[in-house]
Amino acid sequence: MDYKQVKAILEGLLFMAGSEGLDAKQIAEVIGTDPDEAADLCHDLAADYRREGRGLQIIEVAGMFQMATLPEHAPYFEKLASQPQQSTLSQAALETLAIIAYKQPITRADVEEIRGVKSEKAINNLLGKKLVTEVGRAKGPGRPILYGTTREFLEYFGLRDLSELPPPPAFIPQEAFDEEERMLFEQRSIFDGNADDNPGD
Repeated sequence: MDYKQVKAILEGLLFMAGSEGLDAKQIAEVIGTDPDEAADLCHDLAADYRREGRGLQIIEVAGMFQMATLPEHAPYFEKLASQPQQSTLSQAALETLAIIAYKQPITRADVEEIRGVKSEKAINNLLGKKLVTEVGRAKGPGRPILYGTTREFLEYFGLRDLSELPPPPAFIPQEAFDEEERMLFEQRSIFDGNADDNPGD
């Protein structure tokens, strides 16, 4: 590989590493060089970013190289962060997501039986947001798709794993859960489900 290609690979590695960054030894092991040369590559890439006036920079913090934004652009990032979220979940999507989270793996028909309304649109919405995914096929006629939650679901609600799920929302009938499941969820509620509401898709 030529030097330009190696730096392109390094750029991709730092992007993938995110805020955790990579040290010279890790970089060296991946691209097949020694740590000193890996560090030089990082410094050269950082110089390229400065020279080209890029919107990102390569920084070294405690021996870890990482991509970062420019301090002078902070007011723009703060402005973006203060804007209302444009991709909130509807009540129908929240209800559907809650049912899938607590009853996974579950088919669309079973979700609709619990909700009492069609849920195809809500499920497609959740699939698009990568909060749920297809996890297999159920036994029986037609082998319907089984749905479950994703890693993005955990990140969305700040959960380490499914054991941190709070008690089931009120709109999910308690008889849908066995005693073991009820004992598992003894934390705060993250959904504002209302048993009296019956929103459509």
